[in-house]
Amino acid sequence: MEVLVIAGQADPPRFLLERASRVVHFDGPDIAPGVLTDLRARLPRRVTVVGTDRVAADVAATLHRAGMPVRLHTDEDVASRDDLAGIEVLPRSDPGPAMEAVGSLLDLVGNTPMLRLDRVGRDLPCPLLAKLELLNPGGSVKDRPAVAMIDAAERAGLLKPGGTIVEGTSGNTGVGLAIVAARRRYKCIFVMPDKMSQEKIGLLRAYGAQVVVCPTAVPPDHPDSYYSVTARLAEEIPGAFHPDQYHNPDNLAAHVATTGPEIWRQTAGRVSHFVTGIGTGGTISGIGRYLKQMNPDIQIIGADPEGSVYSGGSGRPYLVEGIGEDFWPSTYDPAVVDRVIMVSDADSFHMARWISLEEGLLVGGSTGTAVWAALQLQGELDPHDVVVTLVPDSGRGYLSKLYNDEWMADHGFLRSRGRTIGDLLTKKGAALPELIHVHPDETARQAIAVMAEYGVSQLAVVKAEPPLVEAEVVGSVHEQDLLRRAFAEPRLLERPVGEVMAPPLPTVGSGEPIEVVVGSLEEASAVVVIDHGHPVGVVTRTDALGFLASLAGAEASESRRQA
Repeated sequence: MEVLVIAGQADPPRFLLERASRVVHFDGPDIAPGVLTDLRARLPRRVTVVGTDRVAADVAATLHRAGMPVRLHTDEDVASRDDLAGIEVLPRSDPGPAMEAVGSLLDLVGNTPMLRLDRVGRDLPCPLLAKLELLNPGGSVKDRPAVAMIDAAERAGLLKPGGTIVEGTSGNTGVGLAIVAARRRYKCIFVMPDKMSQEKIGLLRAYGAQVVVCPTAVPPDHPDSYYSVTARLAEEIPGAFHPDQYHNPDNLAAHVATTGPEIWRQTAGRVSHFVTGIGTGGTISGIGRYLKQMNPDIQIIGADPEGSVYSGGSGRPYLVEGIGEDFWPSTYDPAVVDRVIMVSDADSFHMARWISLEEGLLVGGSTGTAVWAALQLQGELDPHDVVVTLVPDSGRGYLSKLYNDEWMADHGFLRSRGRTIGDLLTKKGAALPELIHVHPDETARQAIAVMAEYGVSQLAVVKAEPPLVEAEVVGSVHEQDLLRRAFAEPRLLERPVGEVMAPPLPTVGSGEPIEVVVGSLEEASAVVVIDHGHPVGVVTRTDALGFLASLAGAEASESRRQA
């Protein structure tokens, strides 16, 4: 352990504070016996003394006589002092020219650059600028509120040395808090929804944090939601502090104090439209509040995933990470937001990939959401306008998802060449059919009636009405399974489907080749087809055989015609 002793009233150099595991203050040269006993009990590797030069030297001599391994930092000439013999003496101040180096990673938060997106914004009559928040040391805009919330907690005495930071996070806030915790020696526990990428979970663990994963498809007040789990852990763990980014005013204040002024300065006050995704609401509200103070005519525009409450949704699940909500955080100030544009998962992901290809800027899905929304402003802009959007994080955290062609195809966002599963569905009807389904609260008898009505042998069990997302498919019902179980237990037919259903059917993407569904049907009797993140139909073995037979018949007819 490194102990730093500060003797007298002088402020120590920052680099010494950073190196210390423990800091002890002495006003004068006298040292109480109890302090020496305490130091001996802790077995320090070294005791570093700094402070008012004369007092510091006297304290160092006293500690050395007591058998402590002492190093003294002073700018005083102490070569003539015999009582300092055997003590390593080093300069208190840096003896060379000043270097361009910061003392802490936290000093690099903020002051991110602005980039013109001239290729992506080629059709706009005015500049499209991107505030590159991915260049913060933690890789995202969330570094700003992370520092602000911990600073405020320390000032208020809510977080003390050795304490634990407990926060629900989609990943980026967790990284910012983890960096602060590492610099200030706090422990971290982060609670995340299960839709987050493995890269984000692994990144938090790399900082030494404990990660708890909770289901996405549960309401906020459910005991297993990541909101509820976070609150419970913060209450149960001694010395824990819950920053609560969704309701912490310092989240919003960080952007009023830093990000907003930076955008105003970097655009020379010319910004006319600011567009960003909405998560906790702190970023758009803080920046919007500052920019409106500078010029009330600036348009503050939110970009929101389809299904999120900000754009009129009910909080249903979606695939874009880090933005959108299923409740209204108090850090969101609707008074400064002029409008919110709804953006689909498909538009978000394809735009993010396009930005990466066109601009060489690897971004996440939420940047795709914001830039897509910004481009929708084309018809109302003129050459005097300046549109600023915000790049909250890098695409490196999404390599297994939106930058993975297999993942994109599995969720129906990419289409392969040749015959696809979507073609098979189209063959069943004139267009992609609505998913035939039942709900968990309907009875097994009602499920049988639905199967009889549509002539199908299995149904998806869903907890909402179409258009659905994958997370809302919670199970399946199979005709053969119900028949077998009802024969043994006739009263089963009156039980809710939620009590008798099987796990959800496997899924395949609508744009994947036919051989994918054939492979899946070797293991299952049916699969759910996903198109742009939405379940749109069920394909059975019979459907696949019929489609393959029709292809074979068409090829035979073509061969006979050519002959």
